[in-house]
Amino acid sequence: MPDLPSSEIPGRDGAGLAVGFDLDLTLADTRAGISAVYAAIAAETGVPIDTDLVVRRIGPPLEEELAYWFPSGEVPAMAARYRALYADIAVPATVVMPGAVAALEAVRARGGRVIVVSGKNQADTERTVRYLGLGVDAVVGGLFGSDKGAALREHGARAYIGDHTGDVDAARAAAAVAVAVATGSFDSAALTAYGADVVLPDLLAFPEWLGDFAAA
Repeated sequence: MPDLPSSEIPGRDGAGLAVGFDLDLTLADTRAGISAVYAAIAAETGVPIDTDLVVRRIGPPLEEELAYWFPSGEVPAMAARYRALYADIAVPATVVMPGAVAALEAVRARGGRVIVVSGKNQADTERTVRYLGLGVDAVVGGLFGSDKGAALREHGARAYIGDHTGDVDAARAAAAVAVAVATGSFDSAALTAYGADVVLPDLLAFPEWLGDFAAA
């Protein structure tokens, strides 16, 4: 699929309600793909990498994870190699998270807009969204934690849904409702303790919550 020249991905226009979503382990199960890329890098470099540990830490910027396995001076080159491999190895191994499609459709059914804001780089965020056929209105990549706030504010997101404590920070930075799903490395108790406004077991519970939220 061709890359987009901008952050916009065609979708149905909606007015009023706008909802932001994280990508990895919120809308997209990228664990197998990410594991495969790290395995390829380990094979190329001879550096042992515990891919099970890697996927348990999905969320923060790529360079932070690579720094666990490579000297700081090698991290930029390894990040470039990872991104070169990602499209062909990781994207085809990615699947939608349970409830993801229904969650987006629930926003659409209320005339709303869907914004994806991810820590994954822009190109691979767009590729993943396209590959999974997710109907969204805008995609912004390369942001983590509170840095996501500006993008969410720009698109008028009233809520942000994610699996990581960094996604709670993102919602706070955007003055949006922080909706956490316990589908990543943090369980419901940890997300609640961190200060999420709402904690759901997964996106299967999202449409019911959205109905109450949109009516408020």
